[in-house]
Amino acid sequence: MAVETAPPGWMQDWSASGSGKNARTGVLLVHGFTGAPPSMRPWGEFLLSKGYTVRVPLLPGHGTKPEDLNKVKWREWPIKVQSELDKLLRVCDQVFICGLSMGGATTLYIAVENNDRLSGIILVNPMIHIKGVSAPMAYLVSRFQKLRTSVGNDIKRPGITEHGYDALPTRGIYQLLIMLGITRKNLGRITIPVQLFHSVEDHTLPVSNTEIIMAGLGSTVKSRIELVNSYHVATLDYDQELIFQNSLTFIQSHSRE
Repeated sequence: MAVETAPPGWMQDWSASGSGKNARTGVLLVHGFTGAPPSMRPWGEFLLSKGYTVRVPLLPGHGTKPEDLNKVKWREWPIKVQSELDKLLRVCDQVFICGLSMGGATTLYIAVENNDRLSGIILVNPMIHIKGVSAPMAYLVSRFQKLRTSVGNDIKRPGITEHGYDALPTRGIYQLLIMLGITRKNLGRITIPVQLFHSVEDHTLPVSNTEIIMAGLGSTVKSRIELVNSYHVATLDYDQELIFQNSLTFIQSHSRE
């Protein structure tokens, strides 16, 4: 699962310009907590093959060593995603954001502030809370323990890795919980179309995350698709093709001519 095993050039921001009639539709793909761009890169390449302009950023504190994620403040993640969105909007007429896990939470946070600028969002096993763990509790733990055992790389397919961290930075978790709390309070302000994929067998996040998000969204157009053959990092798992194809249909359905 180590960062060092990633293909050359995959642990950094990646972007590519589309072609043909879809070139001016952009898609931004956001990885999860302790994860990295490799978890979203295949999805981005699939959409690029369909002519879409894509960006897959590396979030602050990721792609280096776990200790670096203990130095990041939560605002740095949405600031990075907002910057990537702004870059896409300069060359595209419409933009969709796709987020995995914490990337889903960051997507929701950004959607609140850009509700009128986005055409839709796609979430895969999105995070909105950590059951049984409050921000004050996480802060207390972080004072005594800087790193904990990782829950990453939850993938059913053998031999597949997201090239994320092999430890959980506790100060980073505290910052994450602050962002989740703010995002949860504002879910009702999101009214754009939403597509959500949920793994039935997810060892990282309980189904309550999906249920809270689906109930809290202000969107009238929202759908949930269950994944029966994938764990948490479903973008790299057996249901990968199902995610890719259904997300393509969603983007096509909600794109302006």
